[in-house]
Amino acid sequence: MAVTGCSQCIKYMLFFLNFIFWLAGGVILGVALWLRHDSQTSNLLMLQLEGNQAPGTFHISVYVLVAIGAIMMFVGFLGCYGAIQESQCLLGTFFTCLVILFACEVAAGIWGFINRDTISTELINFYDAAYMKAVDPVETTSRQAASKVLAVFHDTLECCGKGDDNQLFKAVQSSLCPEKTVPVDPLISQSCHMKLRDLFTEKLHVIGLAALVIAVIMVFEMIFTMVLCCAIRNAPAY
Repeated sequence: MAVTGCSQCIKYMLFFLNFIFWLAGGVILGVALWLRHDSQTSNLLMLQLEGNQAPGTFHISVYVLVAIGAIMMFVGFLGCYGAIQESQCLLGTFFTCLVILFACEVAAGIWGFINRDTISTELINFYDAAYMKAVDPVETTSRQAASKVLAVFHDTLECCGKGDDNQLFKAVQSSLCPEKTVPVDPLISQSCHMKLRDLFTEKLHVIGLAALVIAVIMVFEMIFTMVLCCAIRNAPAY
């Protein structure tokens, strides 16, 4: 053990923060898997209409989160081991990984903020395409397929229609909407557009909060890593 005094305190603080970072990676991995297999999003994103798959932007984002969680767990372990062993090489590698991860997180945050409505908008457009075919008064195979797609939307989100439905939709509403979505209170929105926006806004808030907490931890880890490296370099044993 080369470092003493305040440097030794920083060493154990860094170990503790890295352990928290490792746990955060596990949490992100778990949240990503939950988002991937969540019944609401899975039911909607597995839909097909005339051979066209529902937009998969959300699933791509989830797979990115899975990769980030796994990398964070590896980097957290590297930091813990480097701090305990007082290895400048491991701590330097850990610091480099942290800088890269932090830059990627900032870039992903900016991209996510700019495109925060993309996922819900894509699914709303997919819903509207099915809606237009389902209200077609002519009985066709396209109408039957679109009706099945709308039924899944309505059952999953407990909604009914777009909120400004025309007479054509009202004529087939009873067969497309589950009975439980019949408005009890006229002030309660049953619009599927609104339900889709609320669904993904809620999930993005969870992701954003987790990213903010991790970013703060990473900043402290980078500071402590630099201080510990300097202390190890200046220690008499080295």
